[in-house]
Amino acid sequence: MSNASASSAAQTAGLADVTGPRTSARRSPGSRHRAGGSWWRRPGTVVIWALLIVLSAVFVYPLVWLLAASLKPRGEVFDNRLIPQTFSPQNYAGVWDQLPLLSWALNSIAIAVLAAGFVVISSALVAFGFAYFRFPARNLLFGLVLATMMLPGAVTMVPQYLIWLKLGLVGTWVPLFGANLFGSAFYIFLQRQFFLGLPRELFEAARVDGASYLAMFTRVALPLSIPSLVIIFLFEFQASWNSLQAALIYLNAGSVEGFTVPLGISYAMTKYSPTAGGQGDYQYVMVAALLVTLPMLALFAFGQRYFIEGVATQGRKG
Repeated sequence: MSNASASSAAQTAGLADVTGPRTSARRSPGSRHRAGGSWWRRPGTVVIWALLIVLSAVFVYPLVWLLAASLKPRGEVFDNRLIPQTFSPQNYAGVWDQLPLLSWALNSIAIAVLAAGFVVISSALVAFGFAYFRFPARNLLFGLVLATMMLPGAVTMVPQYLIWLKLGLVGTWVPLFGANLFGSAFYIFLQRQFFLGLPRELFEAARVDGASYLAMFTRVALPLSIPSLVIIFLFEFQASWNSLQAALIYLNAGSVEGFTVPLGISYAMTKYSPTAGGQGDYQYVMVAALLVTLPMLALFAFGQRYFIEGVATQGRKG
């Protein structure tokens, strides 16, 4: 009995030794809260947050100023108050009577969709050829394609205008998206790099199954490249939506209803300018500028996950 009691006591003492340090090593909820809540005491974290707040304010300020200016009467548009002294929400109703804003927006949407759609298809076709096929001087030709990126736009502006003039297309929408039928060097490079990351075995298996090269492109390459295609579409849509120079060259001689959004806003600035006989009703220009910004914000909000997915895909490949 004495031996059994001694062994039982020893086991109890050993259990206490084992469980004792674990119990003492546990932190109380209050200590964990204090440790996690002291992040703001670190100077580096405070500096980073301060920089982020300042940079965010710098980028958000123009949009806030534009919103405030669109709600002001004519005499207060440029007083730089972020909170209007006199609210004029009727500006949003009056802009539709003052400017053909809906026509401008529809024109810009149609042109941007055509430009983005054509450049996505044409650039992907060329990129697939450079990524999949192996032929003599492939790298040389690809280098020449990239070399075209070094040409300033001013160098090709006059030759392009003469081409469209000879074709009788000046004054139409075609010059605003027609060149995209031949691809873009930057988008070709971007899409080629994405295609090179796809397993070549997928294309070889499709080839064994009897798929043609066009079927390999449409049924294998394109479905696996949705993130990069969406990114290219968004980039080109934004570039076409904001393009003033091309519209100024090819559409300026037409009717006002045929203008795009940038050309229309430029026209409105001239129309309301006191030096051109206007009354300085710039509040309508501010409303128009704010309204035409909303489609781009919505489009990039929709495409945000494709940006993240594209970056994550490239990271996994690396």
